[in-house]
Order: sequence, then structure tokens, then C-alpha cells
Amino acid sequence: MNQKKRDENYLSIVLDPIRICASYLPKMGHGIGAGLKLDDFQKLYGEDTFYSWFGLDNPLMYAAHKAAGGMTSIYRQIGIGCERLFRAVLKDELNLTDSDVNWAYTINGANDKLRKLSLDGRIILDKVGNSERREKITRWILESCKYLGVSSSISKSLKGAVFEVRQGYKSKDSKRQNADISNAATAYTQAYLPCVIVLSSQIDTDIVVRYKNEKWLILTGLALGGNTLDNTYKFFEEVVGYDLADFFSRNSTILRREMDNILKSLLQAK
Repeated sequence: MNQKKRDENYLSIVLDPIRICASYLPKMGHGIGAGLKLDDFQKLYGEDTFYSWFGLDNPLMYAAHKAAGGMTSIYRQIGIGCERLFRAVLKDELNLTDSDVNWAYTINGANDKLRKLSLDGRIILDKVGNSERREKITRWILESCKYLGVSSSISKSLKGAVFEVRQGYKSKDSKRQNADISNAATAYTQAYLPCVIVLSSQIDTDIVVRYKNEKWLILTGLALGGNTLDNTYKFFEEVVGYDLADFFSRNSTILRREMDNILKSLLQAK
């Protein structure tokens, strides 16, 4: 696949989830339907005596609600697009299948019901056909384990790596962190190095420290410098073999135009 076709495919993967945000409508705490249009919102708030006293049925209030919910949706959908892009790059660059790049496991949940948990990507060393690329990934796994303080007896037994992909990670949600730590423990028991891929540089320092202590490798979108043990884009270029930073850079005009259209839509009352 030539670069133009590949770019078009990757842009579609990233942008399709984000475009959903343009049609976001606030639900205002009323169920799980499609959300309220401006007229519905004004009727709901206008008929609420207390809210009407304050003039909260103002279209600008509706626009504020739409923008607030839409912003959250944008971050979420960027994350979803990046997860899908990550798997697509692994498949294209390493000649892997859908089955190869997906990793999931089951645990006993409440009332002994099985729960399926998964991460966003996987590299199985034996599935990488190119011997030179496989050697680079193997070396990266061993270097990562040494960096994290994982014993050599464990690092030499690892058969690949599993990945959690985020656009950013600023939340202090302890439930999410505990789940990730549990995922890391399971990854090691199944002979995988657990790695968090953050596309931006937006991650809380406390989270980085905690995850590293739990033997997660953390890669972030460092603006300058870094290496394959801490920089997402160095990892893509030097380990996977695809220059992801260059993809985003050469397509930035398209990405920015799409985002501008979405934001304009969200910031209008109608």
C-alpha cells in the first residue's frame, strides 16, 4: 500500500469516531436517548420554575452544556480512534492479523460470572515474520525489562508485549489505575510485557511513578528527545518501523480542519 492510500486509511480510522462528536446533544440527565435539541431544552428548563427564575433556559446555557459534553466526547473519541490506528499500524507494519494484535482474558466477577477484560494491542514475537524487525522488538522488550527492574529470568521468558493506548492520561481515577495494575500482573503471568502508549504528553507524574513501580512501561508523546523506553514516537519509528509522528505532521492540516468544524458545531446553540 503506497503512502497516500495508507494515509487515507489511517485518517479514516482516526477521524470517523471523532466526527460523531459534531452531532452530540446534551441529555440533561434524562435517560440514554439521543439527547435534547434546543427547543426541547428550553421547554424543559422554561417549565422548571426555579430554573426559569434564573433564566437558565437561555440558548447560551444550552450551548454551554453541549460544548461541555462534546469536549468530553472529543477526548474519548480521539482515544478510540488512536486505539484502532495503533492496531492498524501493527497489522500493516508487522504483517499481523486481527487475532494477533488483540489480547483479552477472563476473570471471575460478581456471582461467579465470567468477565472478559482486554487491552488495546499486542505484539507476539513469533508472529513477526521479518527476522530483523523481530530482533529489534525482542531487544526492546529486554531493554524495557531492565529499565523497569524486571528480573532477567522473567524478561527472557516473555513472548511479546501488550499495550494500553491513551490519547492522554490526566485522570486520578483509582478504579481505573487499579484495573490497569491488575492487567499488568495478568500480562506478566501470560508472558507479556505490559506497556502504556500515550499519544500526547498529557499524563500526571504521579501516575507515571505508580505504573512504573508496578512494572508497566510508560511511553508518552514527548515533544523533544527521549528514546524507545519513554517516547511513543521513538518506539513507533525505531521498534515498530513506522514514523507515526510524520503521519500526524503531514496530515495536520486535515486533522485541524476536521476539528475546527466539529468545535464550531458544538459551540453553537443550534
